[in-house]
Amino acid sequence: MTEDVHLTIDGNEVMAPEGSTLMEAAGLAGIVTPTICYHPATTSNGLCRLCVVEVEGQRLLQPACIVRASEGQKVHTDTERVQRSRRTILEMLAATMDLSESPEIQQMILDTGADSSRFPDSVRRESQLLDDNPMYVRDYSKCLLCWRCVQVCAEDAQYTFALSFDGRGYRTQIGTFFDRPIPETSCVLCGQCVAVCPTGALLPKREFLLQQGRRPDELGAGTAGKRRRRAGRLERGQDDPPNPR
Repeated sequence: MTEDVHLTIDGNEVMAPEGSTLMEAAGLAGIVTPTICYHPATTSNGLCRLCVVEVEGQRLLQPACIVRASEGQKVHTDTERVQRSRRTILEMLAATMDLSESPEIQQMILDTGADSSRFPDSVRRESQLLDDNPMYVRDYSKCLLCWRCVQVCAEDAQYTFALSFDGRGYRTQIGTFFDRPIPETSCVLCGQCVAVCPTGALLPKREFLLQQGRRPDELGAGTAGKRRRRAGRLERGQDDPPNPR
């Protein structure tokens, strides 16, 4: 039988099931912990550090998405130290990448009072748009390496392992093995990586084309034409499957 642990979060007495993270325990008290890399469908790894909280007795700020709640803890989620850490992370992101398709992160910048122009001499991450498959485009200029897409492509969901980290240090980005185009990888075009992307680095092809000014009635025209031509060949017996004998 699972026991509860008793802790205090921002002055609220909380009883959380044993094994709960500090983020989950805070949620029981109605406290929302901001985060970017965490997603309910993926394994928590504490990568973005936006969810850090202050735990009495701990020298460093603790990532709430992976640190477990324990008996008697006293946790503070909104101290000046916590707020300064979150502001700095958001300011560095704003200075180095394209957040134009990240409304949630833009709202976090407003909520925390982060200054998007704090680091004017920073080097922005720039990457060529990759349009190599019929389902989605990849714009890694908007990628903050949250790892969600890699996780759902691997053990967390699909087990296809088409995506992984590529490069090292500042040049790290998401990529495919040997930099292969998506159709030449183990990708099954399930779309789960696109669904969990928080920044628009992975964007559905239809949405991308609409952003480029294509009319909705144009988007399926090419595919519809191919279907009609194939149907015509089948009627004429020109596209019959080969005889297995």
